[in-house]
Amino acid sequence: MNAVVLIENTAPEGSALASEHGLALYLEYRGRQILLDAGSSGRFADNAAALGVDLSQVELAVLSHGHYDHADGLRRFFQINDHAPVYIRQGADGPMFSLDDRGVRYIGIHRDLLGQFPERFVPVTRKHLLMEGLWLTPCLRREPAFIGRASNLVYKRGEDDFLPDDFRHEQSLVAETDGGLVLFNSCSHAGIVNIVLDTLDQFPGQRVRAVVGGFHMASPGGTGMNCSPEYVFSVADTLRDLGVEEIHTGHCTGGAALERMRQRFGRGCTALTTGQRLIL
Repeated sequence: MNAVVLIENTAPEGSALASEHGLALYLEYRGRQILLDAGSSGRFADNAAALGVDLSQVELAVLSHGHYDHADGLRRFFQINDHAPVYIRQGADGPMFSLDDRGVRYIGIHRDLLGQFPERFVPVTRKHLLMEGLWLTPCLRREPAFIGRASNLVYKRGEDDFLPDDFRHEQSLVAETDGGLVLFNSCSHAGIVNIVLDTLDQFPGQRVRAVVGGFHMASPGGTGMNCSPEYVFSVADTLRDLGVEEIHTGHCTGGAALERMRQRFGRGCTALTTGQRLIL
């Protein structure tokens, strides 16, 4: 299968392509065209045009979870594409917030987007077959040693009651390939090791060959890490021990964590960037 990074936090130096805090991937799988997330603005669509990707031909879209930096670009997508359904995990339309030094910020899917295009969103609750060989999967595993370090992310219950986000609104896109499973999870809030272990449980006898997406190891603001170096090393070691051969990560992973992942995992760990093309 092929993947094109339509937008990510970074872009090659000197590139005319836009970058932003967000992620959008275009996938070609068994002759079908899929969009995974749409970034935090419409800039991903401008990049798609520059990269020769025709978004009007996308047959279906997937929203990885209910945060604006993956969903807000859907406004632009709906202007270009009038037919592709967007598969979301049940609960992804909930009131998601971030608590940081700037106060309480709404980071969920904006209500006008949901209200204006209700017919385009298809909620799923379980492991779901999109097409032959391509699945949406939840992550129910919550091993404490590998849970994501996103303690500042919450959801609102009632007027002013905030609870830690359990990320039940997050889902993975899993593709069966000849060499093994390719796992896409845009932020891996549940912890990428937990997600890989859960995927192996859901696909007995198969292995996860490649992992693509963010690992949510960057601190708020993106300049440091929200976890210890030992945690990053443990994640890298465990993914390798589980048989993962390729890691393509970026967005919320952060540069400091990415460098440590590379140190530990080796040459199979690469950085995502806008405009990148992957053969998986």
